[in-house]
Amino acid sequence: MFLEIAEIVAKPGEEQALERAAAAARPLFLRARGCAGMEFHRVVEQPGSYKLIVRWVTVEDHTVRFRGSEDFQEWRRLAGPHFAEPPVVVHTRDVLD
Repeated sequence: MFLEIAEIVAKPGEEQALERAAAAARPLFLRARGCAGMEFHRVVEQPGSYKLIVRWVTVEDHTVRFRGSEDFQEWRRLAGPHFAEPPVVVHTRDVLD
């Protein structure tokens, strides 16, 4: 299992709109091949900052299949207008398992 962790910064004043967009897009992630869950967290210390955390079976399920899909384009259409800057995305895996 891999985690996609995206750091997202909302345009000032568009935090609620971004949160609504993430909620609307959640089903797009959950129906994607290899997706095992999606969370959207607001950073307490930086209220305009968020962490999108998606669990994927393989990195390619995210980077190839989802990013190449119409559902990804819909996610960006919903949320992208509220991004202050492009998200920074990393993939991690648990090294203790």
